[in-house]
Amino acid sequence: MTYDPRGLGASPIDDPAQDSTPELRADDVVAILDDLGAGPADVFGSSGGAVTGLALAAKYPDRLRTLVAHEPPVLELLPAPEVERQRAASRDIVATFHRDGPGAAMAKFMANAGFTQADGAVPTPPGPPPSPEEMARQLAGLTRFFQHELLCTTTYLPDIEALKTARVVVGIGADSEHLITHGTSMALCRQLGVEPVIFPGDHGGFIGAPEEFAAALRAALQH
Repeated sequence: MTYDPRGLGASPIDDPAQDSTPELRADDVVAILDDLGAGPADVFGSSGGAVTGLALAAKYPDRLRTLVAHEPPVLELLPAPEVERQRAASRDIVATFHRDGPGAAMAKFMANAGFTQADGAVPTPPGPPPSPEEMARQLAGLTRFFQHELLCTTTYLPDIEALKTARVVVGIGADSEHLITHGTSMALCRQLGVEPVIFPGDHGGFIGAPEEFAAALRAALQH
């Protein structure tokens, strides 16, 4: 099962000005599990979704069997000088969004994450171009990300002691060493006293090598 966080995709939102904090997203995951009548769940999250998973594991450990957190951008775990630099970079990205629009903000976001222009290039999907309605949904999603999610996610400080009582697998892409999420993931491993599990590809390995990635995920859940 996958889900759209509130205000994104097919999920509506009552208060569009509400910030999308990791704790709020964790509450929503639990609400979905409650609605389904589901017991403890195996949870996979990548990037910001991995931060949601960390908040879920810390706040609701009884609702979780295993969390596979793939490259969470937990920037607050980096060395202090880098934390300050990353906080400033995130604020600048948001300011760029308001001043110059989503394209310029996304370019800064990708560069700060460590992607080259070629790494960050999004392939053109087959078929007709997006409809005006689809373009509007994409713009709304980017607006919510830059206005209400980016800062909440990148400034989240995991509750390490709470996470030590849960089964947390930290996944790192085999080709992610040049990305900032490699550093944040390794920092989380050191704090938790665990070794990373290597997944195929880089930050988006589940897109570039879905079958191999799924096999690695199944193996991580079975150990």
